[in-house]
Amino acid sequence: MFSALARPAGAALRRSFSTSAQKNAKVAVLGASGGIGQPLALLLKNSPLVSRLTLYDIAHTPGVAADLSHIETRATVKGYLGPEQLPDCLKGCDVVVIPAGVPRKPGMTRDDLFNTNASIVATLTAACAQHCPEAMICIISNPVNSTIPIATEVFKKHGAYNPNKIFGVTTLDIVRANTFIAELKGLDPARVNVPVIGGHAGKTIIPLISQCTPKVDLPQDQLTAVTGRIQEAGTEVVKAKAGAGSATLSMAYAGARFVFSLVDAMNGKEGVVECSFVKSQEADCGYFSTPLLLGKKGIEKNLGIGKISPFEEKMIAEAIPELKASIKKGEDFVKNMK
Repeated sequence: MFSALARPAGAALRRSFSTSAQKNAKVAVLGASGGIGQPLALLLKNSPLVSRLTLYDIAHTPGVAADLSHIETRATVKGYLGPEQLPDCLKGCDVVVIPAGVPRKPGMTRDDLFNTNASIVATLTAACAQHCPEAMICIISNPVNSTIPIATEVFKKHGAYNPNKIFGVTTLDIVRANTFIAELKGLDPARVNVPVIGGHAGKTIIPLISQCTPKVDLPQDQLTAVTGRIQEAGTEVVKAKAGAGSATLSMAYAGARFVFSLVDAMNGKEGVVECSFVKSQEADCGYFSTPLLLGKKGIEKNLGIGKISPFEEKMIAEAIPELKASIKKGEDFVKNMK
């Protein structure tokens, strides 16, 4: 069911698309000068799926764009600097990826980023609603459990809301789950797929190891340990970087993977499935991440939670109150905006 999640990369990615099947995706990265934005822009520039790459930030984008523009791939690259140039960056875009905001430092939770990043996401999504209302919006900025509700409410305010086109990028949780399970079982990580549902913070991250392909059997102690590691993997990186930031390179990889899946589906490729935090009726809260079948217009079908173990059921029950609170916090932020 999830074989469509196999990750083509590098030369394989280049070989896997005939020019006749290519649609020329115009992609914008908002926050393109940052720790995630730069490597994400590099991965997007490297892809034959992208024909135009527009880069926005409040500093350094002309330099980042000049640098990337020398790479021998077909995507044209242009940098845009500051709020007055944002509309031009967005015009005509098919996909907008938003890694903008401040990263976590040791001792911080994703929720500690709320005050700064909420304003940034509200401002940027308002510009998207005005200048590229039809684009797919992929939000990386944390706390994702709150920034997606913010994006939704902002799009509603502008009369441009389409629930099938706003995505919270949780792909890094899936990438980490695949990697850690593969390490544990001596498998090739490119062949492992673990759906991860719920949200994108701590105990709201729910890896469905019972649905892993290939099937893996883990004793309960190992299952508990690897689940905890997947949930706290972001903190593992924050600690290892010792104040120099949070996960940027792996996040850029995961963000690019999600964008490529989305563009493939927009180009008419069938059976493309990715998990993402979206408006949902799959659980007892307004937003929830589950595997989604992607199509030409965004979400084609929510594949839901599926059959799960009692251990996983318990994790969902424990995650719901935190998810509801984070969602409400995002919605309230937009309600109270000046």
